[in-house]
Amino acid sequence: MDFRVSVLPVVHGEKLVLRILDTKNLSMSLESLGFEPKVLEEFREAVSAPYGMILVTGPTGSGKSTTLYSAIREILCVESNFVTVEDPVEYQVDGVCQVHVNPKRGVTFSSALRSILRQDPDVILVGEIRDTETVEVAVKAALTGHLVLSTLHTNDAPSTVTRMIDMGVDPFMVASSVLLVAAQRLCRKLCDACKEPFKPPEESLLRLGLKPEDFGEDPTFCKAKGCTKCVQGYRGRFALLETMVVGEALKRLIIEGRSAVDIKKAAIEHGMISLRKCGLLNALRGRTSVEEVLRVTLAD
Repeated sequence: MDFRVSVLPVVHGEKLVLRILDTKNLSMSLESLGFEPKVLEEFREAVSAPYGMILVTGPTGSGKSTTLYSAIREILCVESNFVTVEDPVEYQVDGVCQVHVNPKRGVTFSSALRSILRQDPDVILVGEIRDTETVEVAVKAALTGHLVLSTLHTNDAPSTVTRMIDMGVDPFMVASSVLLVAAQRLCRKLCDACKEPFKPPEESLLRLGLKPEDFGEDPTFCKAKGCTKCVQGYRGRFALLETMVVGEALKRLIIEGRSAVDIKKAAIEHGMISLRKCGLLNALRGRTSVEEVLRVTLAD
């Protein structure tokens, strides 16, 4: 086990946060992450592309790195050149050249990317896009025959596009390079030993954004209770993923400079499952509670 430690000086001493990294247990397949079937299919199709950019967004600790590592393992082969730039390298993967960022020695995301592009890479994983220089190099790499995977801090998938444009990337370059944007959250699982089923009124489900065809004639949800095997009715976590495929319709909106609201509306019209709906579908299956879904997602 490795521990990633963060120390913050506070009024009465120090606040300490430890992230536990099980370096030997990163053999998670994309299926085991708990994505919706449609989301998994779209993500797999994008990862299998020969070039372009795939972005996973979300807050710190939402499982973005695990998703990207799982994607790398999905397509890893000895014939291709896989390179990562990370800060820090949390998991070591056989068959992948991993670069540790070290600003004191001049090894930044952007400088490392420039060196990597001279070494004929096929797949590049950038731990995080933080500045204009890095996003410009990453976009150019995606436009010149490389598959680029990275993370960005935004609230949802559509706002990632406007964030890149705000960072100085030309809208045409964004539309041409980005294949798919995925927004991710971690949701707590209900304990199978003590969860209690209940039937909410249909009106409340419609207010949440579900349609009659989503929940059928006899919808049954579950709520947390709590027992000796869990913590307040929850045990374990799984990923909620919202995938926005950048097709022709969305590309036109991006080039026109439309807002994130317009892009999101169009993406949902073209079949995107939002984070809120993804969570509610899992609640409908009894995997989590409606309260937990409302806690980690925003209304559409």
